[in-house]
Amino acid sequence: MAPGLRQSLTEHRPLLERHRELRALDSALSELRESVEGVPRTPSGELLVFAGPAGMGKTTLVTAARVRAISRGCTVLSAKGSENEQGMAFRVVRQLLQPALAAMDEAELRAFLGSWYDIVAVALGLEAKDTAHVPDPTGVRDGLDWVMTRLAVKKKPVVLLLDDLHWADAESLGWLASFAPRAADVPLLIVAAYRPDDMPPEAEAIRTVFERHGNRPHSLVPLSADGVARIIRDAVGEQAEDEFSEECWTVTNGNPFETVELAFRLAERQVRGMRHELPVMRDLAAAVKGPGLLNRLKRLGTSTVRYAWAAAVLGGSFSPELAADLAVIGNEEAAEATERLRAARILADSQGPGSGLEFVHPLIATTIYRAIPSGLRVGLHNAAAEAVRAAGLGPTAAARHLLEVPCEGRPEAVECLRAAAHEYLRAGAPEAARRALTRALREPPPAEDRAALLHELACSTFLIEPTATVGYLQEALKEPGIEPDLRASIVYRLAQALAHTDRLAEAATVAADEAQQAANPRIRLRMQADHFVWSAFRMDEPDSPARSRKLARLAEKLTGRGLEERYILGLRAWDALVRGEPRRTVLACAEDALRGGMSWTDENRGFEVPVSVALAFMYCDQPRRAEELFIKGMAECEVKGWRGSHMAVGQTLFGYIRYRRGCLAEAEELAREGLRNADRVEGAVPAQWFAIGILIQILLARGRTAAARRLADRYHYGEVVPNAVIYPDPRTVYAELLLAEGRRSEAECILSDVGDRLEARAWRNPSWCPWQLDLASAVAPSAPDRAVRLAQDAVKRARDFGAASVIGQALHVEAEVTGGPAALDLHTQAVEHLEQSPASYELARALVGHGAALSRNSRLQDAADRLYQGLETAVHCGAEAVATRAREELSAAGMRPLPLRYGQTDTLTAHERRAAEMTAQGHPVTVVAKELRLTEQGVRNLLSAAYRKIGTDAAGLAGALKTFPRPQL
Repeated sequence: MAPGLRQSLTEHRPLLERHRELRALDSALSELRESVEGVPRTPSGELLVFAGPAGMGKTTLVTAARVRAISRGCTVLSAKGSENEQGMAFRVVRQLLQPALAAMDEAELRAFLGSWYDIVAVALGLEAKDTAHVPDPTGVRDGLDWVMTRLAVKKKPVVLLLDDLHWADAESLGWLASFAPRAADVPLLIVAAYRPDDMPPEAEAIRTVFERHGNRPHSLVPLSADGVARIIRDAVGEQAEDEFSEECWTVTNGNPFETVELAFRLAERQVRGMRHELPVMRDLAAAVKGPGLLNRLKRLGTSTVRYAWAAAVLGGSFSPELAADLAVIGNEEAAEATERLRAARILADSQGPGSGLEFVHPLIATTIYRAIPSGLRVGLHNAAAEAVRAAGLGPTAAARHLLEVPCEGRPEAVECLRAAAHEYLRAGAPEAARRALTRALREPPPAEDRAALLHELACSTFLIEPTATVGYLQEALKEPGIEPDLRASIVYRLAQALAHTDRLAEAATVAADEAQQAANPRIRLRMQADHFVWSAFRMDEPDSPARSRKLARLAEKLTGRGLEERYILGLRAWDALVRGEPRRTVLACAEDALRGGMSWTDENRGFEVPVSVALAFMYCDQPRRAEELFIKGMAECEVKGWRGSHMAVGQTLFGYIRYRRGCLAEAEELAREGLRNADRVEGAVPAQWFAIGILIQILLARGRTAAARRLADRYHYGEVVPNAVIYPDPRTVYAELLLAEGRRSEAECILSDVGDRLEARAWRNPSWCPWQLDLASAVAPSAPDRAVRLAQDAVKRARDFGAASVIGQALHVEAEVTGGPAALDLHTQAVEHLEQSPASYELARALVGHGAALSRNSRLQDAADRLYQGLETAVHCGAEAVATRAREELSAAGMRPLPLRYGQTDTLTAHERRAAEMTAQGHPVTVVAKELRLTEQGVRNLLSAAYRKIGTDAAGLAGALKTFPRPQL
């Protein structure tokens, strides 16, 4: 009777009292199939979640989902959390994806994964050729998104089955939380099951996804008395009495797992369901779990118990041979033990690929594992660590067991844990690496390895807890006899961690102290560079001019032979820029710094200096060169899998370059993408500051003041002032927002304070921070004379720097605050300078401002020409506020806007190209005009368009034309 019953109960009988869940499952699968044919799915139709306590039938529903999905021709990928394997990073992801990837040969696999191979290889358990490749967690998650999306498209429709998610590893949960909301755009259905009360704290993100999802989790409830009676009568016969069935419901509390297991036991004992058999039923029910289960296991024999213990220690789906080795029993004994445990419904074949075994239910596994005597359990984990590594399962599988073993000072344990940590870092799992290295430190390691181990531990915590990184590195520096290069790496990482925790003064001091102690000239120069970096990027530097003089003297002696020298030259370029020194000095140092190459992804140097060098070209009116450097640097980050804060800053600042060029729509898109990426990364506060400030400036330029205010309020921008240097300067940006809102007095207070702060540092370049120009605009109504003086001083500083864009911008503000006929010449000069720059947005503002001034002085014909030009330029820039002002000025003067004369394009016309080439060769405007048979003003107009399209001024024209595409004939 029992064998036939077993078959019917597990496979042929319909699930009782789960009609709602099964209808939802059938509906979701039908919609998935139809979506492949182009039929839209209902909102939230990509996710189906079952939640409930242990034994409520979640796994049975997941099994039903598998059967139904396969019957509908779906590809099924499945994974299951394991209580003892939660610490193994990406274990659930590997279960999901490895079977599908294993069907591909090496060439096919590399073609399928493409450029993502080295980023996701270790996370997926594949062999990575580049063992030094350390992607960041965001890069790995993005790569896994891409792999899953590609698989879903290739094998559509796809169903992901995720059981026991409360025991999934944190890394897999993090990926799933980010991927699940995007699954609606993929031919894929996610079916998940979990115990709500057992979800760990790190699962909060995926819990939020589940609970805020349109369908919400289906909460499973116990079976009714009728449901339990049906299961019991199917097992023992229809003659079972009502009182007997009701008592079965009472002792099982309607728990489906316990009810089914009790039904099997009753059938095995040939119980008929009579009242006098109630004591027997209660005894059998007690044997389903807890002490009763353990007593039942003990009766199966000593070798079987040992085998079950070994299986519980190995966890999840395990190898029978490995369990036999761990239990120290022979193959024959292991086979007999397996059959006994199968018959007792304790073990069953695993559903995944291979010939593994697993426990019938997680409750059974947990009960048996916790019953192993503590001393023996430790010994089994110790033996398991050796066995799994000997079996070639890798250091992470062994490390999982070592974490359960007391510290004994074994070098081989330290070696294994360090190897596991290295693998976890390469998988983008720094938290898992930290666990392994923390345990290795407690082992403890040999004295001569302690500093290196602390350095590795610090690197693992840098992205997730930089304050802990500081402590580990300070401890490492106390160790005697540290090798010089290792010491330099420790000091660099310490300074970087201090800087990222807003302790820039300490960062600068650490580097300066090390520079004084270093005996090696190369390391000393490197430490000096680090000192200059962190000094330059702290807002509270006590004597900035003295540091600038020291940096200038040092840079004069350098030729850029080595990377350390190039970093010094790059810092000199940035320092000269913010101080407002002539731009030829800035550009010369920047070019020298780049001559031997400067990587964005050097883990021991950071990307602050390469980014600053690239931006120097933007401020010097050569934004195209800056864009080329950013594209190259961001590509480096993508190849290495650095898609977190590095990519966020890169996208944001690339957007800033486009903003400075006047490409406002594209700039907004880039800044928003940068902010989204920054928001995804834990602790990416500096990246957020960059993105928010730049996005506010863009929104203001586009006339969207209310949107800028909402953004500022959402992130409390303006309430907190960072100690680090952020550009654009956050307080200046916030003052610009206040000005746009008409809150002049508040803006004046902030800008005056900004001016005092920057003057103390001798940072006087209005191209880098236009605080004087903004302050002039703020005080113009109340103190016009002061406004003029501020603007005039800014003009002088702009001329000293020499970039046409900032000279034009400053002249424009001076004209606005001067007013009257005297301002007309200033307006003319502003336009002339901006026409020689790539700054389209500032040119649009100056043209409209000039046109408005001409109109007020009754020069309507000239005004119309300027206003039409300004309107056209503003529309092409996406500067709605400037375009609106131009239309209003035209209307006020009795004129109506004309249709735009030229479509927006970045392609040079043949005449523009020829004018640019001749200018780059050194020919004056008169010669170019004669060659092209144009007026000199016509040539100036051509060159102005060329500067804006190419993204450079005359000085950078020759270099830019080498890579700028030629017009198509």
